[in-house]
Amino acid sequence: MLAQMEEWPQVEAIALGGSRATGVDDPKSDYDFYVYISEDVPEEERRRVFGEYCKRLEIGNSYWENEDNGTLKNGVDIDVVWRNLDYFTGEVAAVVEGGRASNGYTTSLWHNLTTCKILFDRNGRLAAAKERFAVDYPDQLRHNIIERNMNLLTRALPAYDRQISKAAARGDIVAVNHRVAAFLESYFDVIFALNRQPNPGEKRLIPQALRRCELLPEGFRTNLLMLFASMFTSDPHDVDAAVKTLVDGLEQLVDEHE
Repeated sequence: MLAQMEEWPQVEAIALGGSRATGVDDPKSDYDFYVYISEDVPEEERRRVFGEYCKRLEIGNSYWENEDNGTLKNGVDIDVVWRNLDYFTGEVAAVVEGGRASNGYTTSLWHNLTTCKILFDRNGRLAAAKERFAVDYPDQLRHNIIERNMNLLTRALPAYDRQISKAAARGDIVAVNHRVAAFLESYFDVIFALNRQPNPGEKRLIPQALRRCELLPEGFRTNLLMLFASMFTSDPHDVDAAVKTLVDGLEQLVDEHE
């Protein structure tokens, strides 16, 4: 399948990403292929090639990035993500070289680039991008991520800890779930930035942080599990206390090491 994809003149490079590239895959892990293009490959061509190998196939999904999703005939899922190489490198540059921070997942594209396995690189441009961004974690980026996401966690008036508390007091468990998810996006962005580690994305974050990060709040894993256990109890003070424990521990770590 990859050999046929390489024949498309629009394809500049193909890379394997995700858990199968980083070595933390399991039997349920899918294949994530990132295809860097100069212009779109026609959908009928993609359907013709991928249809040879997939028992189920969807072409042109755009819920997150532009993707083709399928299940191979051996039962393993496959995601083919289509990217314009110039746009992608511009987004990584805005973060790594420009210091642009986001509400969680700030450095996930950088992590995706630096950890991917290049399978095809017509003119060496993807390898050049990997080399360009194979740099030490920038101090300004680290500061910007911590400042922005600590504000979101607790320091700003509309911070997540206040939103979670209000939702819990109302008994609005859907809003509690929604705000806790956002809280954790920022929480882990701070953790990885403090440790000068690119954010790996949304999966396996607790074991990845335990493996890759020396600087962690005391009781890191235990306190996260306490948060999950507290989210849907009848007493709103349970989730308030769990969030406060996480915030206080992270604040202390930031004060000591930022």
